[in-house]
Amino acid sequence: MTPGGDDGDGDELRIVGRLTAASNATFVGTIGDVTVVYKPVAGEQPLWDFPDGTLARREVAAYLVSQTLGWDVVPRTWLRDGPLGPGMVQLWQEPDPQQDPVDVVATSAVPAQGWCTVLEGTDAQGRPVAVVHEDSAALRRMAVLDVLVNNADRKGGHVLPMTNGHRYGVDHGVTFHTEPKLRTVLWGWVGAELHADERAGVQRVRSGVDGGLGEQLSALLSGPEVEALGERCDRLLRTGRFPAPAGGTSPVPWPLF
Repeated sequence: MTPGGDDGDGDELRIVGRLTAASNATFVGTIGDVTVVYKPVAGEQPLWDFPDGTLARREVAAYLVSQTLGWDVVPRTWLRDGPLGPGMVQLWQEPDPQQDPVDVVATSAVPAQGWCTVLEGTDAQGRPVAVVHEDSAALRRMAVLDVLVNNADRKGGHVLPMTNGHRYGVDHGVTFHTEPKLRTVLWGWVGAELHADERAGVQRVRSGVDGGLGEQLSALLSGPEVEALGERCDRLLRTGRFPAPAGGTSPVPWPLF
């Protein structure tokens, strides 16, 4: 069963558990026989740089951009009422525990091919380590999404590896700021040229901002935030390359996972 309609209000949302590691109130629930993640607006922690009570809408906006890109990066996400009030609901995705698309490894153990090094440092015992991520089409596409939505919190734990090789990105509440806020562990392609399919995806979003996508986003984001999305599309199409870190904040989130 898939929840019907845009808001999925046809069946009762029942809470069956809580994800205690999340910074905002995050619950596992069911709608009929479908498992979902439920984040009520009432459980959102205030942030100094984002308006209060807007994170759920930003999660839905990121899903709409993902859908326009055509790459299924973000699981289906929508707004609906629940036991703790209105909030964001997203289809649950069970990751493969045998895969680590983002990892911390000994510097000497970084594979020569198929992986990108993002950071190097030392662990608690003073041993050299590196933060790495796989060099895959799936993660490149996630990195493109993050540039477009200005994702301020792409932690390693927000990348969900599926058994079939697909990768889902989750937790997009701090996105779409008008100022540069990109903080991510997926910096492995800085300066790399976009592939043709990646450029085509960005162009779809840019065209959508002036059409149906823009109309949908205007119900979720402010006017300047929608305009800034179009500007980020224009910039990425103009340069044709993955950007380097910009702005006055750390380029990576903390914690990293």
